[in-house]
Amino acid sequence: MNHPLFDISGRTALVTGAGRGIGLALARGLAEAGCTVVLNGRDGERLERAAAELPGDRVHTVVFDVTDGSSVEAGIADVEQRVGPLDILVNNAGMQLRAPILEFTDADWHRILDTNLTSAFLVGREAARGMTERGHGKIINICSLQSEVVRPGIAPYAATKGALKMLTKGMCADWGPYGVQVNGLGPGYIETELTQPLVRDAEFSAWVRRRTPAGRWGRTEDLVGGVLFLASPAADFVSGQVLYVDGGMTSVL
Repeated sequence: MNHPLFDISGRTALVTGAGRGIGLALARGLAEAGCTVVLNGRDGERLERAAAELPGDRVHTVVFDVTDGSSVEAGIADVEQRVGPLDILVNNAGMQLRAPILEFTDADWHRILDTNLTSAFLVGREAARGMTERGHGKIINICSLQSEVVRPGIAPYAATKGALKMLTKGMCADWGPYGVQVNGLGPGYIETELTQPLVRDAEFSAWVRRRTPAGRWGRTEDLVGGVLFLASPAADFVSGQVLYVDGGMTSVL
């Protein structure tokens, strides 16, 4: 028998940036756990293809730009009217731009800030309006190993992910009294479409395996258990935390 503390069947979850990679894997995990799942992204066709891969008949899509306030407001209203009140939000939308700080343009700085940080503020704020009124909800912000540590060439990315960690704690402080728990999930080096160039780089891959106590790259499915836990009643007294799923990398030198 499954423990009732981990039962999230019948809940409604929205996952941003869910067309591929980590977002799609997390959406699949939530669908397999019995949730009604709404996939968000900007490419409607990609979302439809992704939704067709997921189990069950309670998978929906919603197209809106997570970096635009009015688009977010309309998108969340559409979801809650068309699918139902949101119980779970996974703020997964994000991007990476690699360049030394001296070569990083103003435009790219604002783009990565909007995509990785502002999006979580906008979507989190809008989803929390209903959650705080109803007196329950779970928000999971997808942070990163780089919420804690950094390598050369990714300072702006690390800045957004470090700020997302603190936004998570701030949301916890504001919305905890209303029965909403807000936590972060911090993936380490995960093999996805977007990280393929790094995976294929023999020197970098060897460094990852050597640097990680688990001795391997993470897989997207390694992240699912953490999200299911943070979305479940088992985590009702867990808030403002970041759960690092990194094979132990943040713990060792």
